[in-house]
Amino acid sequence: MKPLIVVLVVLLALGLLVGGMYVSRRNQMVALNESVKSNWAEVDVNLERRADLIPNLVATVKGFAAQEQTVFLDVDKARTQYMNAQTPSDKIAASNQLYGAEVKVLALAENYPQLKSSENFSRLQDELAGTENRIAVSRKRYNDSIQAYNTFIGLFPNYIFARWAGFQRNDAYFAAPAASREVPQVEFAPPNR
Repeated sequence: MKPLIVVLVVLLALGLLVGGMYVSRRNQMVALNESVKSNWAEVDVNLERRADLIPNLVATVKGFAAQEQTVFLDVDKARTQYMNAQTPSDKIAASNQLYGAEVKVLALAENYPQLKSSENFSRLQDELAGTENRIAVSRKRYNDSIQAYNTFIGLFPNYIFARWAGFQRNDAYFAAPAASREVPQVEFAPPNR
């Protein structure tokens, strides 16, 4: 009888230990997952701010460069795709397209000196630069939180508990768009003599 009680006590202690570990690790996974969601919300707010600023910038540029319709259509298409995107992965892809369109609009300023001197254009360009900085910071926080979450659920014994609790790896990282990896081409006009 005594050995049976000892075995039951040991099994009960092991059960409580594993159960306690499961509850503790699951709570940590929930906290990390919520951190990912919170950081995504911050990124999303900043991306929407950019998506709202770009039409104002385009309207200002249109007044000076009406013949650049393809650029304006690209911006409108990219913004519509962003606004219709539902998942973080879709929004990341649409954001990269919107960034490419934004670069094209800003490049137009180089062709229109009177546009560069416009106070409204300068103000919008400054707001957009500030927004891009906020986006960079919030993207970094978001990627860091995904990395912390993925690392935590990938460690032993956490990955066992993660499977039991239904937690899965999140691979919706922000990566630099392909266009940002290209070396900019700078051409200087020959001096007029």
